[in-house]
Amino acid sequence: MTALVWFKRDLRLADHAALTRAADRGAVVPVCVVEPEYWALPDVSGRQYAFLRDSVTCLRDALRAIGSDLVIRVGDAVAELDRLADETGADALFSHEETGNAWTFARDRRVAAWARGRGLPWQELPQCAVIRGAHDRDRWAAQRNRWMAQPILPAPRSLPPVDLASDPLPDAMTPADTCPDRQPGGRAAALQLLGGFLTERGRTYRKDMSTPLQGATACSRLSPHLALGTLSLREVVRATAARQAELRGTRDGWSGSLKSFQSRLAWRDHFMQKLEDEPELETRCLHRAYEGLRPAQPDAARLDAWRSGETGLPFVDACMRSLHATGWLNFRMRSMLMSVASYHLWLDWRVTGTHLARLFTDYEPGIHWSQCQMQSGTTGINTLRIYNPVKQGHDQDPTGAFTRRWLPELAAVPDAHLQEPWTWDGAAALRYPPPIVDVAAAARVARAAIWSVRRDPDFREEAARVVRKHASRKDPKRHFVNDRAPRGRPKDSRQMSLDL
Repeated sequence: MTALVWFKRDLRLADHAALTRAADRGAVVPVCVVEPEYWALPDVSGRQYAFLRDSVTCLRDALRAIGSDLVIRVGDAVAELDRLADETGADALFSHEETGNAWTFARDRRVAAWARGRGLPWQELPQCAVIRGAHDRDRWAAQRNRWMAQPILPAPRSLPPVDLASDPLPDAMTPADTCPDRQPGGRAAALQLLGGFLTERGRTYRKDMSTPLQGATACSRLSPHLALGTLSLREVVRATAARQAELRGTRDGWSGSLKSFQSRLAWRDHFMQKLEDEPELETRCLHRAYEGLRPAQPDAARLDAWRSGETGLPFVDACMRSLHATGWLNFRMRSMLMSVASYHLWLDWRVTGTHLARLFTDYEPGIHWSQCQMQSGTTGINTLRIYNPVKQGHDQDPTGAFTRRWLPELAAVPDAHLQEPWTWDGAAALRYPPPIVDVAAAARVARAAIWSVRRDPDFREEAARVVRKHASRKDPKRHFVNDRAPRGRPKDSRQMSLDL
């Protein structure tokens, strides 16, 4: 018996249920299909492909080290899998389930139809706690905990040799994408990050994760590796739990930081479950009443300024420029970029979300599109978070080091005016644009527009549907409709961005 094992967003050998199941039944042919049509999509980019290329190369080396190889094919997945089934005489196909974008969902449906037509059994196995099909949302968290408690599957020590031709792994699949400080991919890099975070960098995670400067090192930086599966989420959860047990009783910051980190690992699955349950949230407002609220054709000048980091709002522009150069940004700054685009600039979340998707090396559709909607106020169940970008600059970059690093044209601006250079007497001489909006006035207009929708008599019924289907069961009282009463400060686990 020979099985094809199709590697997609699971580029590792350890804790790989599909590979383990296939190897237990007979010979295995590991396969990776690089799909040109996917890499032509508007939400993917060269930095993501470069990370994938690193990771595929690392996976191929690992397979060669145990006597096998990775068969790489470039083309349409159905066509390439069909050719491989002919070449190998394979009698089964194994892979992990994937919660990706609409394109990958449609591609998997085509693969399923092909497999049925060929009479080739295709076993898709879960690689995280996301549940496919009908499930009890009230018991989801308990099921997730049971999943994470299961043993980590060991990597195979050896596999039969594979003697099949591979296509060259393309150097690039998308237009040029300059990202000089992109993270490297591959499992070796992932393990190094995990070890460094759990033993050194992570101690100040809770305190520093909101700041763009310290957060770059205090955060784990594992998110792109989890997105492509060079590590399994269970490996990270279990390693973190082991470190928590080791540090139990200490009072040097580790306990709170690792607790916060575990909460974000749990929220990661929670958000991916939303897209699995409702794939349309990638393209439609979760609460339908918000459709058409913002112009479908955005203000081109505002959009271009936001994309290029030229809004005249220093902290916003610094964050955007940093993201262009590194492919990563900490969670609060991601939220602020989306909030400013959606509220102050009144741009549609689908347009701005697509741009951010391309810039994030760690683009994970399930997390990304849920966050875009949350930070744009279109879920209908979450507190509006209209970030004041000037205040965020003062709070998260009090020394101005981050802002000055990415906006060298503000070098002459005194510290007191850095986040509001238009208030400085020398502003006219700067090679930096004035703000394209009045921050306070734009926020007032946006808040009024969002709340006017919530006052509609039919709003509550649709919001209740969203709560039943998607809301966390941990703290259901925080989801509210048409309630303008002041709320307490959100708990740590409610800072809903999972860039890790």
